Amino acid sequence: MSDLIAVFPEPGPRVRRVPVDRPWLWLARGWADLLRAPRLSLAVGAVIAAVSIGLKIGTVVTGAIYLALPLTAGFFFVAPLIAVGLYEISRRLGAGQAVTGWDVLFAWRRNGAQIALLGLILMLAHLVWVRIATLLFALFFAGANPSLERLFDAVVFSPVSVSFLLTGAIVGLVLGTVIFSISVISIPMLVDRDVGVITAMATSVMAVRINLPAMALWAGLIVLFTVIGLVTFYLGLIVILPLLGHASWHAYKDLVDDASGREA
Repeated sequence: MSDLIAVFPEPGPRVRRVPVDRPWLWLARGWADLLRAPRLSLAVGAVIAAVSIGLKIGTVVTGAIYLALPLTAGFFFVAPLIAVGLYEISRRLGAGQAVTGWDVLFAWRRNGAQIALLGLILMLAHLVWVRIATLLFALFFAGANPSLERLFDAVVFSPVSVSFLLTGAIVGLVLGTVIFSISVISIPMLVDRDVGVITAMATSVMAVRINLPAMALWAGLIVLFTVIGLVTFYLGLIVILPLLGHASWHAYKDLVDDASGREA
């Protein structure tokens, strides 16, 4: 299947239909990019893992351990943004260009204003999620602030645990679905093309809509791999995040017609 569907009237971007098992190909191509640029890719993963560990330590030191769960879950909201450097690595590898640390560090400058605008949207969504999660915790647990040792018991074994977890899961799923739909293709597209954030988000939503089974599988794989990275005390993220970042680039290149929607 390779039919193309226009997002806007020509010459706007066009989105390609793909088979449901396509995410496995994206992962394979992402792994190939990781092996071609291992030092830079793993360096990006190590920095992100270190920041994640620092944030978790911060919640313990400040006594705001109740924020640990929403911050961890909210990681999925901002992950496409922090992978900009990985997209640039894959872009340069695909173009046969050399890749340096400066290229990765300043990848956002290729379309800085639009990437920053979408980044602001994602950060606001993350803050909204943290605020909602905090309010839910206060509502169900009457403002309690359990210690790190008692957090698991409080969340899982209290009388309101099922209601709390179910409500949080539903809210997180709805918000996460929206964020995934607008960002899964849009940020790689902004790195690759001189387009606006509205065009990029509309293209991303269209790609998800017409490839719902494949994109649902892709979302599930992203969650699964990221959870594996988190439960390994963030150390697994050093490899998993570069893999997913490079694979996301190839998802974008596969889903969006390479000859369409380029603005001067």
